Amino acid sequence: MLKSKTFVKKTRSGGILKVVREHYLRDDIWCGSEVCVECKDETPVLEKDPCMESNLCTFPHYLIPDTNVVLHQIDILEDRLIRNVIILQTVLQEVRHRSAPVYKRIKDAIHTKEKNFYTFTNEHHRETFIEREPGESANDRNDRAIRVAVQWYSKHIPDSANVKVVLLTNDRLNKEKAEQAGLIAYKCEEYIKSLIANPELIDQLALTSDDKNEITSSKILFPEHLPLSQIQAGIKSGKYIQGTFRANRDNYLEGNVFVQGEGDESTEILLQGLQQLNRAVHQDVVAVELLPRKDWVAPSAVVLQDDGPKAEDDEQEEEEEKKLQMKQVAQQALKPTGRVVGIIKRNWRPYCGMLSVSLIKEATRHLFTPADRRIPKIRIETRRADSLAGQRIMVAIDGWPKNSRYPNGHFMKSLGSAGDRETETEVLLLEHDVPHLPFSQNVLSFLPKMPWTITDDVMKNRVDLRHLCVCSVDPPGCTDIDDALHCRDLENGNLEVGVHIADVSHFIRPGNALDQEAANRGTTVYLCGMRIDMVPELLSSNLCSLRSNVERLAFSCIWEMNHNAEILNTRFTKSVINSKASLTYAEAQMRIDDTSMNDDITKSLRGLNKLAKILKAGRIEKGALTLSSPEVRFHMDSETHDPIDLQTKQLMETNSMVEEFMLLANISVAQKIYDEFSECALLRKHPSPPSSNYDILHKAAKAKNLVIHTESAKELADSLNDAEIDGFPYFNTLLRILTTRCMMQAVYFCSGLDSDFRHYGLATPIYTHFTSPIRRYSDIIVHRLLAVAIGADSTYPALMDKHKQAALCNNLNYRHKMAQYAQRSSVAFHTQLFFKNRGILNEEGFILFVRKNAIIILIPKFGLEGTVFFENKNKPSPKMVFNEEIPTLTVEGHTFNMFDCVRVTISLDASNIQHQKIRMALLEPVIPGVSVPPPDSEPEAKKMKLDR
Repeated sequence: MLKSKTFVKKTRSGGILKVVREHYLRDDIWCGSEVCVECKDETPVLEKDPCMESNLCTFPHYLIPDTNVVLHQIDILEDRLIRNVIILQTVLQEVRHRSAPVYKRIKDAIHTKEKNFYTFTNEHHRETFIEREPGESANDRNDRAIRVAVQWYSKHIPDSANVKVVLLTNDRLNKEKAEQAGLIAYKCEEYIKSLIANPELIDQLALTSDDKNEITSSKILFPEHLPLSQIQAGIKSGKYIQGTFRANRDNYLEGNVFVQGEGDESTEILLQGLQQLNRAVHQDVVAVELLPRKDWVAPSAVVLQDDGPKAEDDEQEEEEEKKLQMKQVAQQALKPTGRVVGIIKRNWRPYCGMLSVSLIKEATRHLFTPADRRIPKIRIETRRADSLAGQRIMVAIDGWPKNSRYPNGHFMKSLGSAGDRETETEVLLLEHDVPHLPFSQNVLSFLPKMPWTITDDVMKNRVDLRHLCVCSVDPPGCTDIDDALHCRDLENGNLEVGVHIADVSHFIRPGNALDQEAANRGTTVYLCGMRIDMVPELLSSNLCSLRSNVERLAFSCIWEMNHNAEILNTRFTKSVINSKASLTYAEAQMRIDDTSMNDDITKSLRGLNKLAKILKAGRIEKGALTLSSPEVRFHMDSETHDPIDLQTKQLMETNSMVEEFMLLANISVAQKIYDEFSECALLRKHPSPPSSNYDILHKAAKAKNLVIHTESAKELADSLNDAEIDGFPYFNTLLRILTTRCMMQAVYFCSGLDSDFRHYGLATPIYTHFTSPIRRYSDIIVHRLLAVAIGADSTYPALMDKHKQAALCNNLNYRHKMAQYAQRSSVAFHTQLFFKNRGILNEEGFILFVRKNAIIILIPKFGLEGTVFFENKNKPSPKMVFNEEIPTLTVEGHTFNMFDCVRVTISLDASNIQHQKIRMALLEPVIPGVSVPPPDSEPEAKKMKLDR
């Protein structure tokens, strides 16, 4: 049966367009139940004996949730107890339109066989499709469509089966109308509370608007949010500004709204205090009203100390808010300041953290403290507080009424004991949104079948380079070897240099499930002692890894160079190689330095090293920056996997050698793909920082009577090279670490949607990523573009679509940033484990930053940063004078400058189990009443086996 709907709409040019939509209705859409005798369904999903023991529904029954139940109670629907659920097409379409994450979760539940979830296409069934009536809202029409489908099921299922259909709805009117029609309908909450098998499921109920009123006080704490129509009109007129709210990590009472301007331009509006934040949560899209200039304030230099979860701490928050307001600041330090007038889009996610159990006995309402300091505490209701104390749990926010100090939420699940390595790793992966579930069977089905061999078909369009003396140089323990190198003399007296990269794009074909999963993951994530692969292990550590003495497919970039490292000719080709050695940086360095070794591999390495030095000197001459960041390496106990040694990474000549040729390959490939595809090349750029970013660097240099020129990368590089202080060899490294903090983030972009390609840090006009396709999806796309450019592979529509390419770049930039944050969190956690059994250590450090109430110290020996606070709640605060201009902090007459050498004690403060931290206290200089006495003695570190 065919239905058609005709309507007219006005086009942009003012014309009238007649639109006819056809809607097919069918009789052969099955109900999906095993008890049905009418439907000819060979694979029914709904069981004939659906047993969910309930005090309300004492009979076998199927559940049909409405849209709001799916949207708000998805945690309940995902529970293993909830089975035999009918998801109507009406509901699925609405959920898809309103929440992509919930839509994905409900689709996953439908695809989980043991859940027995069935999708019924009611909008295309002749007996369940309904037209929208005149004057009826879309929402009311959908509610009626759901009731019609429930009624159809109630009549369709034979009485002899004794299986009923239950509608779950939290809409009072919808429930009343269903009951008037003789249907069985319950509120989700009353149904869940009636279940006998799992009383703990009640904790996972999201609060409905009725429940929220019970928890809040009558006192209005926040201004009312404006309705969306008023916000949109205000944005249009320029009264309000739209932007993304980002809370401050050091200070939860402060944040910025980032307003995207033309191109890469963006401005920031400062928000300070609970009233101005007005219930905005980190990453929400908000509407802001700019305050008059007389009300502008400066960002706070106060670092708020986290002293652990407290049950209720309104008074403390008020004290801290006063602390922000009491400061006197210079006029030029003031920033545009605003207040949130409404929320345009909530970007809430499930949050990991811990329960702060209420001090009231038998209480069911408790505060949850998120692990992410930028998220406010959340009030939840649970009857399991005692068993959840000391556990890491996940909580979702349900809403934030104007008369509640905290948002309201509900418990989702427990992750395990706080402090446990597996639990903490799970938390940091979830908090940084790192996809880490095992690869699905669908993804794995696209892997090559083993045993895999190189066939004649594979050799088409490939050059055989198995005879070349190729070798790889990587960190110790590396199994995902992306790159290998060779260097040999040519008969004409020149040199041939090759960079050979794993040909991952041969195995991952565009658009299949394996490709989609790799695109979503974006990057391999390296944690301490753990790796979360972007592609399955069969590829990452075997078929794509360029291990020694096995034949592997590669994508080669080969140059002819003279002995001055000048490129005479470049060619790109798909190839087959057989690496002659998989070396570590130290092994390669040893070969280069050992004059008695003169085999082909060593000669090749020496040739590469010599050319690399020339290439590096050339880059530095053009203004490439050599920056610094303190990286640490852990040595793990082979049995307990606890860190037993911690040291900063030592770089060798061979590290630089490999880096130079990877950079050269990336630049060569970037130029090639841009020449061929100027509109859709995937490139990487590093924007030059705005001059204000360098303010702290200028102040730090000025304090040491030095001048750093930052007008160009070349001037900055030269200034850094000249910045030396006699008797202070570490000064230059500190300056470079500080310079790194001034830099912008490098990003992927599509060449057709940008005009500024320059990579500031590398001082190159064009750049991309080609050399690590096992661990970066960007490189797979670059490989595909290059393969099309040289005629080695065919193209596909998405590869040539610049808008799709830009959307992909956005995801890659996000995943790359989150992977970096996850890595830092893993280092921080393992650093805490390292200091756990070491008592109080006494170390030398340097001041990196000076704050209003603290100094931030870098300990070079451990590559560790920590804060020395000068305020202690248990004793009177010392006299402190903060000079923001220099900047300096004078404590009881002693002035601290940036880069001053100090001596501190280091210990692990585990008093707040959720936010355990490295506690530093000042030893030297000795300031009476401020510095601490030296520790008695340092405990001898346990002698354990080193797993190097």
